[in-house]
Amino acid sequence: MILGVVLAGGMSTRFGSDKALAALDGQTLLARAVEALSALCSKVVIAGRTEGPVECIPDWPRPHMGPLGGIAAGLIHAQDNGFASVLSCGVDSVDLPADLLEELTPPSAYLATQPVVGHWKTEAADAVKALLQSEGRHSMLAFAKSVDARAVTAASAPANINTPADLAALEQK
Repeated sequence: MILGVVLAGGMSTRFGSDKALAALDGQTLLARAVEALSALCSKVVIAGRTEGPVECIPDWPRPHMGPLGGIAAGLIHAQDNGFASVLSCGVDSVDLPADLLEELTPPSAYLATQPVVGHWKTEAADAVKALLQSEGRHSMLAFAKSVDARAVTAASAPANINTPADLAALEQK
């Protein structure tokens, strides 16, 4: 079983408001991400928020740890609930490829253009916890390297929305 984890604990500083609640084509980015992962996973949770359309879990070990806090929370939740792997995406990863799971299997693998979009073995929980408790670099790429994850170049990469201008550009398509 695969647990889908939407990473939604960011502070949206470049966006200027709660990015998860920004709308694209009449649907919030949060709802779009949950829907996309629901099509690929047995269950979906949202990491880093207290309210949402599915179960929400807190980032680990605390808020504002960046994407790795959500990855850690998802992997720990997956371990505790019998999931074999986690498929993650950012709340702003719009239009995930239909063949995403196929591209990222076997885990551990991630999209080279967006490392938050990844398929991680549940056993990677120990590695991400160790990384977050270290003085080292707390980056997605450092985590990916620590678990020997493959970087995958997808034929169609999802959009990544960081600013209102990015969202506006997507609305024009």
